[in-house]
Amino acid sequence: MGVKKNISIVFITTIVFAVVVAIAYFLGFFVPDALHSGNFKTEIIKRGSVISGVTATGIVESENEVQILSPASSLIKRIYTEPGSWIEKGEIILELDTENVKNEIENITDQLEMKRNSLDKTRLNAQSTYLDLEYNEEVKKLKITSLESELADQLQLLEVGGISPARIDKTKQEITLAKKDLQTLSAKNSIRLKQLIAEEKGLLIQIRMQDKDLIEKQEILKSLKITAPSSGIILAITKNEGQRADADKMLIRISDLTSFKITGSIDEQFAKQIKTGNRVFVKIDNEYLEGRVGIITPMVENKKVQFNVHLKEKSHPKLIANQNVEIQIVNDKKDSVLLIKKYPEFEVGQKHIVFVVEKNVAIKKEIILGIKGKDSCEVISGLNEGAEVIVEGISAYRKLSEIEIQN
Repeated sequence: MGVKKNISIVFITTIVFAVVVAIAYFLGFFVPDALHSGNFKTEIIKRGSVISGVTATGIVESENEVQILSPASSLIKRIYTEPGSWIEKGEIILELDTENVKNEIENITDQLEMKRNSLDKTRLNAQSTYLDLEYNEEVKKLKITSLESELADQLQLLEVGGISPARIDKTKQEITLAKKDLQTLSAKNSIRLKQLIAEEKGLLIQIRMQDKDLIEKQEILKSLKITAPSSGIILAITKNEGQRADADKMLIRISDLTSFKITGSIDEQFAKQIKTGNRVFVKIDNEYLEGRVGIITPMVENKKVQFNVHLKEKSHPKLIANQNVEIQIVNDKKDSVLLIKKYPEFEVGQKHIVFVVEKNVAIKKEIILGIKGKDSCEVISGLNEGAEVIVEGISAYRKLSEIEIQN
C-alpha cells in the first residue's frame, strides 16, 4: 500500500508542476529577453490578387476532337498508325476486313438481277393481259351490236306479222344481259389492270431499295480503309488487330490539339457552390487562366461531380492534353490588395495580432482580414505595403507589445 501511495503522490506532483509551468509560460514568465535573428521567419507584405472560392481538380482535354465510328461490323485487318502519332489528313489509319461486305454486295447484285428479270416478265405479262382484256371487251361489244341489229330486223318483221312478240322480248333480254356482261367484264378488266400496275410498282420499289442498299454497301466497302478526316494526333484506337469492331461504335479518336477545354471534378459536398457560368481560374505552372463553368453533370460518381470549363485562352502554350490542373471556382476576387500568408487561425473580418519588424524591434500590431484565398488573405487594415511581418518563431512572445531583435 505504501508503494502505491508514493507512486500516486509522484504522479500528482508531476501533473501539478506541468500545469504551473504551462500557466507561467502562458503568462509570459519564461519569455526570453530578446528575439535572435535566424530564429524567426518573416514575410514582406505585397499587393496582388486574392481569389476566394472552392478548389477543384481538372484534366486538360482537346476541344476539337473527332470520333470515328466503325462503318461496319468487321475484323481489324491492319493498323497503320499507333495512338500518340501525328497523322495528316487523308492518311490511312487502319483497314477492316472486306470479305463480309463483298459477300453482301454479291448477294444484293444477284437479288437485283432476279428482281429485274421478274419486272421484265411482269411487264410482258401485263402487255399480254391487256391485249386479251381488250379483245374480250371488243367481242362483247360486237355481240351487243349484232343483237341490236337483229332486234331492228325483228321489229320490221313484227309490223308485217312475220315474227312473234315473244321472240322480240327474248332478243331484248339477250341485249340487256350482254350489256351487263360487258359492264362486269370492263370492271374486272380495270381491277386486273390496276393489279398489274401495282405488281410492277412493287417490284420497282424493291429494286430501288436494293439499289440504295447496294450503293450503301459499296460506300461501306470504300470506307473500310479508314483515313484521317483532318490532321491531328491519334488519341486512341479502341481495338487491336484481329479484334472485331462493331458497326457504329467508336473506333478512333483524333485531336488537332489547337484548342483545349478542362474537365473538372469536385467533391459532392461543394456541388451546390458551382453553377453554369461561374468564373474560374485554372492554375498552370503558377499562371492562372480564366474561364467559365460549362455543363455540370447532374449525377454523382465516386462522391465527385463532373463539370466542363471553357477557357478564354483555349490555345495557351502551356496547355497540354491529359495535364492535371488545379481549378479555383470563384466566389469573390480582388485585385491589387495587400496580401498576407494564410494561416488556419485566420478568419475573415476578425482582428488578429502580428509582429512587424521595424529596425531592431518587432512591434505588435492588430490587423483586420478581408477575403481568404487558397494561400493568402486580404489585409484590410493594420499593415502597409512593404511591411516585414514575422510569420514563424514568435509564439513565445505573443504577450509582449515590443520585442528586441538581436543579431
